[in-house]
Amino acid sequence: MDHFQIIDGELHAERVPLSRIAAEIGTPVYVYSRATLERHARVFNEALSALPKKHVAFAIKANPNLAVLRVMQREGFGADVVSGGELARALAAGMPGQDIVFSGVGKLEREMVQGLDAGIGQFNIESEEEGIELAAVAAARGQRAACALRVNPDVDARTHEKISTGKAENKFGVPIDRAAGIYARLAGLPGLDMRGVAVHIGSQLQHLQPLEDAFIKLGALIAELRAGGQTVTHADLGGGLGVTYKAGEVYPTPAEYGAMVARICGSWDVTLMFEPGRVIVGNAGVLLTRAIRVKRSSNNTPFVIVDAAMNDLARPAMYGAWHDFEAVKPTGQRMTAHIVGPICETGDTFAMDREIDALVAGDLAVFRTAGAYGATMASSYNSRGFVAEVMVDGDQFAVVADRILPEAITSAERVPAWLD
Repeated sequence: MDHFQIIDGELHAERVPLSRIAAEIGTPVYVYSRATLERHARVFNEALSALPKKHVAFAIKANPNLAVLRVMQREGFGADVVSGGELARALAAGMPGQDIVFSGVGKLEREMVQGLDAGIGQFNIESEEEGIELAAVAAARGQRAACALRVNPDVDARTHEKISTGKAENKFGVPIDRAAGIYARLAGLPGLDMRGVAVHIGSQLQHLQPLEDAFIKLGALIAELRAGGQTVTHADLGGGLGVTYKAGEVYPTPAEYGAMVARICGSWDVTLMFEPGRVIVGNAGVLLTRAIRVKRSSNNTPFVIVDAAMNDLARPAMYGAWHDFEAVKPTGQRMTAHIVGPICETGDTFAMDREIDALVAGDLAVFRTAGAYGATMASSYNSRGFVAEVMVDGDQFAVVADRILPEAITSAERVPAWLD
């Protein structure tokens, strides 16, 4: 459920008509609903209520906007970060260091120091080599870094290949059949406090079975580690729950996920850790755009050219992803069209031969389910700049990220004197 609905013939974000946002802020613009963010956060937490020891960290990569992070912080979420920049954002949003988990395969030494300085709750170590380096960095500072070892369970998440992270050929984690030995060696290093294991097999999962398979393997590893005398107090189960992008699709609910976790992992006697992202923010945002013109094509299927582009919303071009597309003021008339942006590349295509609400030049429309992996994946391709972001709260709204114009980007560039 989200809080974008038709009221008096016009699509609203909560109680704000989207035409009002377009008139005051311009298009394209991302629009987030605070009420939807809060609802999704609470539904996820409620789904885990049967677990005695748990920690939930929002996956910042899904949407790093500071206002979004503040909502998550107010709902009791920590943060899952994968860079020093994301760590700085989490702290700026008020998330305590001890509630932050630092994941990612390529942590730099300065990022390790940044995490140690912030007193983060856990580093998820992705390789033995990384663990050795982190141990040296921490020991040189007279510290011990709390760590979990991320394992690769070689489980097919049955999702898009570019967001699959748990197969043997993926770059994440250590092979699970080598994990016990690596864990024991890292536990012997003075700069590390090895406290647990972690797994994350992919994103936008439509089925629970791959997660269950991965968790069963993780449980067996925990038993093996304990049998070998190792301490395991935490198990990070990652994230990955999918959301509905196309009307009619069915995905596991947080309640179904929570029941599976309780059944498989409830007896482990550990703090279970979770890193939801898309499932919280995906349906809490839309990308509001305007039709520039409707162009007839050689086969009589028109191109609806909108002012949003692949640099603003990359998922369709990158993954072939579907986003429902709706008129802000639907008339009841329908048309079949290609939806494209203005970028000088054929890949700047949002949909082909899509049946949509009939549009003419100047009409407003939205790409639904744009709250996750939308603005955060934007670029300035074709020197287009970055769109604004807005958050709605009831009948009010505020700009939570300014539009960055092309001239602001150009101002950061320099022509060397020897080119004059």
